[in-house]
Amino acid sequence: MVSTRIFAGLAALLLVPLASCSTGPSEEDVATSFVNAVAAGDAAGAADQTDNPGQAKQALEALHRNLSPQAAHATVQGVADDPQGVPTAKFDMSWDFGAGKVWEYPGEFGLVEGEQGWKVRWAPSALHPKLGPGQSLAFREQRPDPAPVRDRDGTEVMRPEQLVTVSLTAKDAGDVPKVAASLASALSTIEPEITQQTIMDGVGKTPKDQPYAVVTLRQGDYEKVKSQIYELPGVSFPAKTRLVASDRGYASQVLAGVARKADEQVEANAGWRVVAVDQAGNEAAELHSVAEKPVPPMTVTLGDRTQRAAEQAIDQIPQASMLVAVQPSSGEVLAVAQNAAADAEGPVALSGQYPPGSTFKMVTATAGLEAGKVNRDTPVDCPGKKVFDGRVLPNDDEFDLGRVPLHMAFAKSCNTTFAQLAVDLPAQALTDTAHQYGLGVDFDMPGATTITGKVPPGDSVVQRAENGIGQGTVLASPFGMALVTASVANGRMPVPTLIEGMPTKASDTPQPPSPQALDQLRSMMREVVTEGTATGLANSGEVRGKTGTAQFGDGTHSHGWFVGYRGDLAFAVLVTDAGKSVPAVDAAKRFLAAS
Repeated sequence: MVSTRIFAGLAALLLVPLASCSTGPSEEDVATSFVNAVAAGDAAGAADQTDNPGQAKQALEALHRNLSPQAAHATVQGVADDPQGVPTAKFDMSWDFGAGKVWEYPGEFGLVEGEQGWKVRWAPSALHPKLGPGQSLAFREQRPDPAPVRDRDGTEVMRPEQLVTVSLTAKDAGDVPKVAASLASALSTIEPEITQQTIMDGVGKTPKDQPYAVVTLRQGDYEKVKSQIYELPGVSFPAKTRLVASDRGYASQVLAGVARKADEQVEANAGWRVVAVDQAGNEAAELHSVAEKPVPPMTVTLGDRTQRAAEQAIDQIPQASMLVAVQPSSGEVLAVAQNAAADAEGPVALSGQYPPGSTFKMVTATAGLEAGKVNRDTPVDCPGKKVFDGRVLPNDDEFDLGRVPLHMAFAKSCNTTFAQLAVDLPAQALTDTAHQYGLGVDFDMPGATTITGKVPPGDSVVQRAENGIGQGTVLASPFGMALVTASVANGRMPVPTLIEGMPTKASDTPQPPSPQALDQLRSMMREVVTEGTATGLANSGEVRGKTGTAQFGDGTHSHGWFVGYRGDLAFAVLVTDAGKSVPAVDAAKRFLAAS
């Protein structure tokens, strides 16, 4: 559209000397600079394009503070005279608040020409046509409550609960050490690790005008200490509804990830509004709204009985201990348990990397069977110790079986036998076989971050010998070894899942070992329980498995493992720094008895 103002301007040009023409930015340039600065959150830059920079800057700062957009975009459609002859810019504005929350609207503002060229005529309506004097825009989110999370059998394992964050802002506290001491005295009755020093350390790392979150409490715990902390200066108590485990500490290392996925669903289903507010923050008008949606219920693959059995099996162990259980037929994660000592190290059941020790002989045996080097009845040597290119590898206490069938060397966990078997195989053999069982496969499993392990190729005789008995450069997590065992039971690697309806993405779908090799391995794993190193499980049903001790550090300490399966339940137990596998076998016995 060509305005009458433009024609009038052309006529005027014929009446004045050429030297008097403005060389500054055009109206459209100024309008574009203004809306782009508004979208970018540049309050000063946008205000400088107006005829009242002071008022504009204050209003623009409030605008972005109240909206807090993730992104914004503006486009000027053109400049034309309004009916009163005022140059008017029309624009389209888009505010992106994240998670698909986008608000778009058209607007307009006038421009005036002064000594410094064209400027935006400032008024709040330059930001939105319905804003009046002293008003600004504000974003309001209406988050639905998350739905309870249930296990595979319908048992509620997480429920929505109001959580209160106890926060301390240094600039408002006055005597910060005194307030920190009072907070610590009250809060340590609920969270013993909170001290005056930990609070002071946290406050010291936080800007003085920003709150430091000391602790987040369940509503019931907050009520216990409220009277002692509510009146403390500089202390605030923002509250939000979040999912928490039905019992304190229950499946803590896995349900935390489930809660984050639930938060994503809450965010995706949240309702939201954009309103006009006055300078006191009171709502003057609603400009846009989207209703909240119900959050769909979430079901995890955990089994409450299995999870509690796993926790009870390891809670009494003083060393850091973990137990992971997987259903071989489906890959569904049934339990992830850590005791308090392990919790202090993070989610190590799912991603911790440890030498798997003799449990890895399942892989070495499979590689030998597949290569045709041995079968379960092949006679093999089991000396008390053996030298591999200068490296001496002994059996436990240097026991010597002489020449025995492979199945007996497996049941008694003969290091010298399986080190030699690994040396006789190609460098890539253990890597490839471990991959068939899931070790080294990466999973993007909604609700949990996992690392299965790694098995580098053996580039030397010593490395192949050490790797063959789960030492050397071989590492695995309890999750990874539970997956290996589930793969043996299932006949191929199952893809693990944690949340129903949220499938896991696997980096690879490896081909399984041959049925013949698997059948022989399974029979040898049964012999471990009936006649070998895990006879403590002889009365625990039809259990198949493998024990393991794995040296670490300077070689004077060892982790203890047991991995196995019974029916459609596969699991891995790790007791760190146990010295032998007996504590892991005992934990497995307790677990199976209660499962």
